[in-house]
Amino acid sequence: MKFFKPLITLLSVGIGALLIYIVLNQTIPQAKPILKPAQVSEVVKNQKEKLHFVAIGDSLTEGIGDETKRGGFVPIVTSDITERYRLTSVEVENYGVAGERSDQILTRMKKEESILANVATADILTLTVGGNDLMKVIQDNFFGLSIKTFKRPQEKYQKRVAEIIALMQKQNKNAPIYVFGIYNPFYLNFPEITDMQKIVDNWNLATEETTKTFKNVYFIPINDLLYRGLDNEVGIDSTLDSSTEDEIKSSNSSDLNIVDNNALYDQDKFHPNNLGYQLMANALRDELIKTRAQWLIKK
Repeated sequence: MKFFKPLITLLSVGIGALLIYIVLNQTIPQAKPILKPAQVSEVVKNQKEKLHFVAIGDSLTEGIGDETKRGGFVPIVTSDITERYRLTSVEVENYGVAGERSDQILTRMKKEESILANVATADILTLTVGGNDLMKVIQDNFFGLSIKTFKRPQEKYQKRVAEIIALMQKQNKNAPIYVFGIYNPFYLNFPEITDMQKIVDNWNLATEETTKTFKNVYFIPINDLLYRGLDNEVGIDSTLDSSTEDEIKSSNSSDLNIVDNNALYDQDKFHPNNLGYQLMANALRDELIKTRAQWLIKK
């Protein structure tokens, strides 16, 4: 399919980018936080003093691309809620493994007793999943991609996400679960691949629909946040007529002027950088504030 030819080129250089990342990963200077926490709230009546935060998922949970080496969105959110609610401590367990698909995350949860043991005592649970599932479909159908190609894998993916959530809730009926959506990093480099944006939208819709079938499970969309970057810098030159969101999404032009995206990691243009993780953390924090009665108040 002609729309996916640039994607094939991108994937072919992916291994080279990964090697560069591995070499540079040890020498990247630590970046200072760019986004400041919102004003600290007052202590809530009858709130907990200590919390247990368990994060499960793929590279976004592990924090790949975070130049500070702290671990992505997890420590940012932890610091924010600790200050915001004047907590004495937040115990964190990070079970993020780069490259894992939903089936691999599910298998790991079932095999590693420590994961389920910590899930059982968690006050807050987060899950990042889906990006590697999507990439596997692309890799398995390298020369014959279309929107229809993703339909059946998407349905199987939904079932696995439901299994992951059900397993979490079997261990812990009280803790809310916050499930992140995925984002489309190809969109910035190849805006003419409008099918890919539609596929990512469909994938996120499938995840969101799955979360809605459970109580105390919340979907956190990040696609718009990460392709826009800070201050709505969408990765397309704003001086062009096609720079508005609706026009970009509908455009098939390969002549759009691409500019840098300040939310993605410079070394691979795939994972979020420290700023990108702060944007993710803000989205999660906002949902945590809205649902604080479920994780902050003593039962």
